[in-house]
Amino acid sequence: MSQNTLRKAVVLVSGGMDSAVTIALAREQGYQVHALSVAYGQRHSSELAASDRVSQLLGAVEHKTVSVDLRSIGGSALTADIDVPLDTPAHETHAGANEEDIPVTYVPARNTIMLSIALGWAEVLGSNDIWCGVNAVDYSGYPDCRPAFVEAFETLANVATKAGVEGAGIRIHTPLMRMSKSDIAREGQRLGIDFSVTVSCYKADSEGRACGHCDACRLRAQGFREAGLPDPTRYV
Repeated sequence: MSQNTLRKAVVLVSGGMDSAVTIALAREQGYQVHALSVAYGQRHSSELAASDRVSQLLGAVEHKTVSVDLRSIGGSALTADIDVPLDTPAHETHAGANEEDIPVTYVPARNTIMLSIALGWAEVLGSNDIWCGVNAVDYSGYPDCRPAFVEAFETLANVATKAGVEGAGIRIHTPLMRMSKSDIAREGQRLGIDFSVTVSCYKADSEGRACGHCDACRLRAQGFREAGLPDPTRYV
């Protein structure tokens, strides 16, 4: 099947292992991938460089990066002068914290904004499908990574757009939602993904090398360990 006859999909890409697997799954299911990243004022640009690398290697027809300055409102360890928690789960950084607490690495409205941009681009492309790698199993506890959020956004998308009102409707695909990090690592191996080109770390250096101590690094390393796979991450 030629690229011109494939269904178009907008796939959100962060440069990490989850979004890499999401691109590969969309391609496997017969979609022409239009990869989208958002420069929102995050701590480092190496994840954006990784997003471009991953998009090219996994066969996206194009990769677009849109800039939104969330640093101007702050409120997160990723967009303000707040320390990123190290060597402890991000939701266990204050007295009395529990697994339901929202960690300081949560970025207010980030996924809502990213999906909104993806929704706009999907309409322009004539696409009814948006893919994102959110996960509600092995994650830091962000409210905008949960099934209720995705379902609510899909409902919104279908009442707020021409495609939703007059067309075939908008679908939000979250293939990793119920997968553990070890499941994701094994799926990536099945799909032939080189995870060494991805960047997940909250504090990666300019070369994309991981700190090995933040919550994102801990979850990623745990996933490879539990999957029985070597960790290809480049550490500082």
